[in-house]
Amino acid sequence: MPTSREATPRARARRDAAPPAAPDAATGGPLVEVRRSRRRSRTVSAWREDGRTVVAIPARFTRAQEREWVGRMVERLAAQERRRRPSDAQLAARATELSRRYLGGRAVPTSVRWSTNQGRRWGSCTPSEGTIRISDRVRGMPRWVLDYVLLHELTHLLQPGHGEAFWAELEAYPHTQRARGFLEGCAFARDGADGPRDDGDDEPSDDPAVTDEVGAGPDA
Repeated sequence: MPTSREATPRARARRDAAPPAAPDAATGGPLVEVRRSRRRSRTVSAWREDGRTVVAIPARFTRAQEREWVGRMVERLAAQERRRRPSDAQLAARATELSRRYLGGRAVPTSVRWSTNQGRRWGSCTPSEGTIRISDRVRGMPRWVLDYVLLHELTHLLQPGHGEAFWAELEAYPHTQRARGFLEGCAFARDGADGPRDDGDDEPSDDPAVTDEVGAGPDA
């Protein structure tokens, strides 16, 4: 009788099956599910799925390596989400930094905070009051997209409309076009082709009380 044999497909499936999800020891929050893959040789990745954290690792990892990398990836994912979901105070601090870096510190809002009543808008600015509101739907989007929305509203403190002078102010930010495309994709997925959009060709408003907004499309 042979002393060893190749595992059958069913046996391999049982061996490589993901273990039951366990509580996230690092955060005390979402469950953690480990998925081993024979197609992975060096890479480890993590993401959120259906209320749990999924960590994909190479099938060859030992249990010790699994514990090490699960802890590392859970913390890395949490840190990434913290950066993408700043508090009101962090949002205001980021706006100050962006104004300094790209607008010479000329845009100085009186307040910057998240808002749940922006409707289809990504954000809004009331120049007469110096207030900026960012839709909570932007929370979780890539950092460079949030930065664009903040800069868009900060620029309205300097240029109320969407004329040439407005877009000239935004030229210093390297991700403007990419972020506008990202937001247009989000708007299309949500509203379809009939969703509202602003092509950015409107005349600048001379009324300091007008609230300027980042609309559902990126060209607002």
